[in-house]
Parts: sequence; structure tokens; C-alpha cells
Amino acid sequence: MKTIDQLIKNISYITAFALFLLTMLIAYDALMRYFFSTGSIALQELEWHLFDMLILLSIAYTFKMKEHVKIDIFYENFSQKWQERIDLLSIIFLILPFSFVIIYFGYDFVMLSFTQNEASSDPGGLSYRFIVKSLMILGFVLVILQNIVDLAELIKEKK
Repeated sequence: MKTIDQLIKNISYITAFALFLLTMLIAYDALMRYFFSTGSIALQELEWHLFDMLILLSIAYTFKMKEHVKIDIFYENFSQKWQERIDLLSIIFLILPFSFVIIYFGYDFVMLSFTQNEASSDPGGLSYRFIVKSLMILGFVLVILQNIVDLAELIKEKK
């Protein structure tokens, strides 16, 4: 379990650096576009690739830090016992099944992109689009791993 925690923590450092790069890239792109009337399709596509990476690889860390969206209006007023029950049921019946569905259908999506060597349809755009698409699978594998850790902690607390 500590290995999974450390893996997700290390990936959070990568996503934090990606956020820094994305911020610098957007600032550079805006500066070039508005002051020098020039731009780059590849840089704009890199922006959305970094944004995708940031979102998909940060979901598990959000679960780890317990910062994900819940029905807070009701949840925070519940007793610890009911909060644990809600967490347990949501992991078993919502998060894990949804993650497995995303991975199941995402695999064909990524493989099709890989076999076609999918690239941007825009001239000057980026190649190897399957790399960013594969982050969808990786991101939800991390979500599964983190929620298994959370599930184990909930079960351990019950004993």
C-alpha cells in the first residue's frame, strides 16, 4: 500500500511540473499571438496535451488527498460511521466499476490510435496522439489502485 501511495505522490510531482510548463506555455503563446501576431499549432496542441496529462494523472492524487467532489452539503453533517459507509459504497459501486469501464473501452480507443499512428490533422500539429490518449488508461489504473488502498483502509478501520 505504501508503494501505491508513493507512486501516486511521485506522479503528483510530475503533474505539478506539467502545470508549471502549461502555465509558461500559455503565457508564451499569448505573448507571441497578441504582441507579435504569430503562433504555433504545435504549441497550442501541446497545451491541450499537457492539460490532459494534468487532469488524467491528478485524479488519483485527488482521491488520495480526499479532495474529490462529494455531496458535501449532506456528507459533512453525517456521522463518521455514515461517512465511511458512503465512502465504501461509492468505491465499490461507482468509482471502481466506472474506472474499469473507462479502461475497457479506452483500450480499443488507444489501440486504434496507435495502429493508425494518429497525428494531428492540422499542418504543423503534433504526431503520436496515442501517447496522450493512453494517459486515460494510466490515469484510471491509478484511480483503481488508489481506491483499493482507500478500500483497504476503510475495512481496516472497521476491524
